[in-house]
Amino acid sequence: MVSLQTPVCDFGAAAPDFDLPGVDGRNWSRDQCMGEKGLLVMFICNHCPYVKAVLDRIVRDANELIPLGIGVVAIMSNDPTDYPEDSFDNMRAVAQANGFPFPYLLDETQQVAKAYGAVCTPDFFGYNGAGELQYRGRLDESRKEAAPVDVRRDLFEAMRQVAESGQGPQEQVPSMGCSIKWIE
Repeated sequence: MVSLQTPVCDFGAAAPDFDLPGVDGRNWSRDQCMGEKGLLVMFICNHCPYVKAVLDRIVRDANELIPLGIGVVAIMSNDPTDYPEDSFDNMRAVAQANGFPFPYLLDETQQVAKAYGAVCTPDFFGYNGAGELQYRGRLDESRKEAAPVDVRRDLFEAMRQVAESGQGPQEQVPSMGCSIKWIE
């Protein structure tokens, strides 16, 4: 397992479009996922200990961001051949077991992860209502284990700021996680 950190936010970069199958049986595009005030695109997977440690917090934050006008979507780009826990059937089971309030999509060709420049799971991309990147940072202080419950909610606070002002915070701490499992 290779741990990676995400690059610094490229403020203003446009959100690439996508058309991917969801565990709910329908295809989703970027525009269908976009909220009135912005969009949070999360690259996650089922097997990564970094994601498992914060999955409940991801769901909590999504449930609180959606009413603020932030659309939320999760994309799984790993190669499930070497990581069967990341199969589409297991994605469906994880989404149901955790009550995902957002689409969970399969990026089978990995082209969407490449278009976004995703490097790890979890990797968070927060866009304003104009589809301009405003956040590329961590969820909170959690790593392979969840941080204490009272830590600052970096992702939530940043996306709330985006919903209110259209601008993300200038100071951002990179996310850290397992490398995306690229198809060879």
